[in-house]
Amino acid sequence: MKKQQSGFTLIELIMVIVILGILAAFALPKFADLSGDARLSAMQGALGSVKSASSIAHSYALAKSSTGNITLEGTEITMVNKYPAPTAAGIGAAAQLSTSDFAFDTDTADTLIVQAKNKPACSFSYKMASGDTAPTVTSTALTSTNCN
Repeated sequence: MKKQQSGFTLIELIMVIVILGILAAFALPKFADLSGDARLSAMQGALGSVKSASSIAHSYALAKSSTGNITLEGTEITMVNKYPAPTAAGIGAAAQLSTSDFAFDTDTADTLIVQAKNKPACSFSYKMASGDTAPTVTSTALTSTNCN
């Protein structure tokens, strides 16, 4: 009497491994390029956070008739003209931007440039306006080219 075979042969197993290897070779470059997209998304999130935090801090300062620094969620926010100052202690603290995730450049007067860590070209700026006008947030450098 003949014995019935059960399981896979060595050839079948090798063919499956080869096919999986070919598929992985084509799929890997697609997944390896996601870091730039993630960096761009993080910077766009930080940009939205800065815009919102600026409005919230300004509204709070107006409601409290405050001319100095304010405290939001237990954090002191440095203010200028009833808007968060263009510093890490100002808009950086109001937007809760971490120095472990973002770099702050304050070399330009009245401007804070928020940069992605290790990728300074991927950035946006927060510039104080004179008087009681709102600060300007410029995001022209937030592109997939700069953030990759």
